[in-house]
Amino acid sequence: MEITRALHGSSTCLSIHGPLDSDEAASTLRRQVEDCMATWDVSLIIDLASVPLIYSQCLEALVEISQLLSRSGGDLTLINPSKTLRDVFSAVRMHEHVAITSDNDPAANVDGNLRFGEYLVQQQLVSPFQIEEAIQRQKKSGGQLGEILIEQELIDDTAVLSYLSAQLDYPLIQLRTGLYDPTIIRAAMTPDNAKRLKVLPLFRLHDTIFVATSNPQDLQPIDHVSSTTGCDVIPVLARQLEIYESAAAAYGDDMGLNSLIGSLDSGDDVEVIEQVSDAYSAIDDTSDTSPVVNLINSLLQRAVMEGVSDIHFEPERKVTRIRFRVDGMLFKVMSPPVDAHPALVSRLKIMANLDIAERRLPQDGRVQINTNGRNVDLRFSSLPGIFGEKIVLRILDKSRSVMDIERLGMSVKALEEFKKQLARSHGLILVTGPTGSGKTTTLYSALDALNSIEKSIVTIEDPVEYQVDAINQNQVRDKVGLTFAKMLKHVLRQDPDIIMVGEIRERETAEIAVQAALTGHLVLSTLHTNDAPSAITRLLDMGIEPYLLSSSLVGVMAQRLVRSICPSCRTEYVASPEVLATLGITTGENIRLARGRGCSQCYDSGYRGRVAIHELITVDEKLQRLMANNPTRDQLNAHMAESGLSTLYQSGIARVLEGVTTPEEIMRITDN
Repeated sequence: MEITRALHGSSTCLSIHGPLDSDEAASTLRRQVEDCMATWDVSLIIDLASVPLIYSQCLEALVEISQLLSRSGGDLTLINPSKTLRDVFSAVRMHEHVAITSDNDPAANVDGNLRFGEYLVQQQLVSPFQIEEAIQRQKKSGGQLGEILIEQELIDDTAVLSYLSAQLDYPLIQLRTGLYDPTIIRAAMTPDNAKRLKVLPLFRLHDTIFVATSNPQDLQPIDHVSSTTGCDVIPVLARQLEIYESAAAAYGDDMGLNSLIGSLDSGDDVEVIEQVSDAYSAIDDTSDTSPVVNLINSLLQRAVMEGVSDIHFEPERKVTRIRFRVDGMLFKVMSPPVDAHPALVSRLKIMANLDIAERRLPQDGRVQINTNGRNVDLRFSSLPGIFGEKIVLRILDKSRSVMDIERLGMSVKALEEFKKQLARSHGLILVTGPTGSGKTTTLYSALDALNSIEKSIVTIEDPVEYQVDAINQNQVRDKVGLTFAKMLKHVLRQDPDIIMVGEIRERETAEIAVQAALTGHLVLSTLHTNDAPSAITRLLDMGIEPYLLSSSLVGVMAQRLVRSICPSCRTEYVASPEVLATLGITTGENIRLARGRGCSQCYDSGYRGRVAIHELITVDEKLQRLMANNPTRDQLNAHMAESGLSTLYQSGIARVLEGVTTPEEIMRITDN
């Protein structure tokens, strides 16, 4: 760095050539100012036209110089900053300390009291009609107005940040190289915390750190940086994608392809998996020099360790978004550059023994691995998109599955009734619920309870998710015409005692399952309905004769999986009367409920793990007579209420009162 000195009217001008990015540059600048002050030149101008970037130590030096000159009766003015420097000065509120002149356009005059919709209309980003339409949609489906407009592609997140900037008086910047100090970033926050908290420290001015965030109303990241550094924190608004890309550049490999590898104790815990074989392939005791191979292996190992159910690889315009589904919710874990996506896809296809050259058609495959002493099945699925193939890996970890009927989480009364249903020698038992509600796990637990050397148990599945000893498991193959219905016909000739049909999808399968139940077989199956009464109406709508259904159906269980409160950040509170009224509880007593604050153990969600809630119907004589007359849904609901059967919502509220989950989670799952 060089500094030239010249007179500028009655002031002295110091022209700086080179970056202000080091302690040495700050010291040089201070010495030049001291030389000027020694000759009573206390009115200084610093020309920044040839300064490409500036870091924290030099920003602090400029503030100190301004204060020193002011005490001596002088002043400091900064002139000709570049666009990058202007953005830096805006981020750190430099105008509060030093006079700055530039050819920058003045900021638009925005009324900070405007509502969000009014602001968008004023800025001519949307029309009043579009705002009104979005508000009506918000009233129906909930959510935030900004999210709805972004989803409709009427605005982008920059419009939301611009509004927050006007409302909260926080600077809004386009975050990029030159607008952060890598030294400050590494000193203030680890890569893992940067990814988890989704913020990025930018600069430090003495006892104040300026932190980029896309959500300034989320106080947890602000508090974390403050407690870690001991400094005051001032938010700076920036887009989330820009924050991540800047963090990836600042942390280097720590946020790139090897970011997950370093966070795992996996030095001897990864092995290349070439293809599926009859036996599980170990992924221990091996490593590879390829970052892509190590990344995939590390992702698999971490996913198995953390109980992840799915891994999503989603290519976008600039990055590949990798997300874990944990307890039914997706969480982003990293975003390597999109240039790495083809290599990631090829590696996964090699593992699943698929054609790496085929990128136009969807592909499905399977991988079997062993890690940390556990056998794990992986289901591979690819889907071509506009930016590349989206890959989803479904993780089927038998060691984590609940295969004990006693551990399904049913109430004592419901568990006793379900055991009575399973003890029947024949009949149809249905488990209902949406995808991901644990139906298959419940069926496997029931089969495990029924499994014995005296019984012949046959399953028909698509696909076979878990391999169970002493049970004859068969997989549907639609491509060759081996459907549920066709296989079920042949299974009935195999002298089975118990048949498990993975899913009743159409009328033919339903008819054969009912006939099997009527002819001395115990049939277990699943159905996609929202609750237990709907299963009865669904089968009737499929064309099953009411008198046949009433004679064959033993019981219906509807279930959901609700997230349980994270034990690491669990806290209790006294529920307000409004909350209790929402839950349908009327009492004058104080009732303590629980919730999670959010921590690193639960991805800041406040939840960790899941438990099931159930709604169980046992077909008795009264219900048989009702079913024989083709009942309506209202009649079935009335029967449930009259019989005192708990609904899914009531089962969930019981879990809330036990302190297992939260009212918000029950509302989300049961749509009440």
